[in-house]
Amino acid sequence: MSDRLFALRLFARVARKGSFSAAGRELNIPQSTASRTIATLEREIGVALFVRTTRAVTLTDAGLDFLARIESVLAELDEAEHAARGTGELRGILRIGLVTNFGVREVIPRLSDFMSRHPALRIDLMMGDEREDLVAEGVDVALRFGPLSDSTATVRRILAWPRVLAASRAYLDKAGTPVAPTDLAQHAIILGPASLSGHWSFRKGDTATSFQVEGKLAIKASLGAIAAAVEGLGIVMTPLGACRRELERGELVRLLAEWDAGTVELNAVYASGRAAKPSARAFVDYLIGALHETEPPPSSPPSIGKKPRPSA
Repeated sequence: MSDRLFALRLFARVARKGSFSAAGRELNIPQSTASRTIATLEREIGVALFVRTTRAVTLTDAGLDFLARIESVLAELDEAEHAARGTGELRGILRIGLVTNFGVREVIPRLSDFMSRHPALRIDLMMGDEREDLVAEGVDVALRFGPLSDSTATVRRILAWPRVLAASRAYLDKAGTPVAPTDLAQHAIILGPASLSGHWSFRKGDTATSFQVEGKLAIKASLGAIAAAVEGLGIVMTPLGACRRELERGELVRLLAEWDAGTVELNAVYASGRAAKPSARAFVDYLIGALHETEPPPSSPPSIGKKPRPSA
């Protein structure tokens, strides 16, 4: 790799990581070498790209503009190298941001086939329940549920899951089973990521209702909210796919299934102003195909886990 191309790749990595040492570790060079390389690049182009303090390394306005311009160039170089090899083999590091529940239940079980097709590719799954800063954290593609705040980002829809209400049998035996949305006011509500605002809407035919629910328990992590429902702490609203395992096992019961509570979309999001890496595009293509092979059609939901009650 030429010195200038290496310097540009290093600059992009420092910009994303906010650290010379972190970027150096990724490219297997000492922090001192990374710092000197960027200083040389700044002298050659005649402008400061970073503001350096003892706590952080941040981009200057010129650095932000420079990053936006070279990211697409670097991505096109990756694309050209990928095409020139002519083997379909993907290389380098692919950083994927995604929520923990979806990563554990849907992505990891499908990774083996994708990784076996691309043995030279390293995958970094950045799982968590807070949305990443795609540029600062160097995320190549983020898999995000719900509304997207950045209207300038490049987005590709992956799937849409219906929102469902669910509770454990133990809870329903104790508190009763709601037969209409208005009954929810009398129940313990668990506010999870799909419903933290507490504003719930339902539709059945021409009838629509919308209201604010109060929850004594709020959990930002989807896995936590579902676990709380399994333990009988109340009723949770969550995407169907997020709790499908518990419904199929009978740990949760789907409620008010005849009422439409809307859907939650999952989108692949690429950082604003960046061309997508070939590996990021290939992964999203693969994931869409793999999910749609196993995703039941909306008109035929999976078993909701209801088991017949024993006769008296």
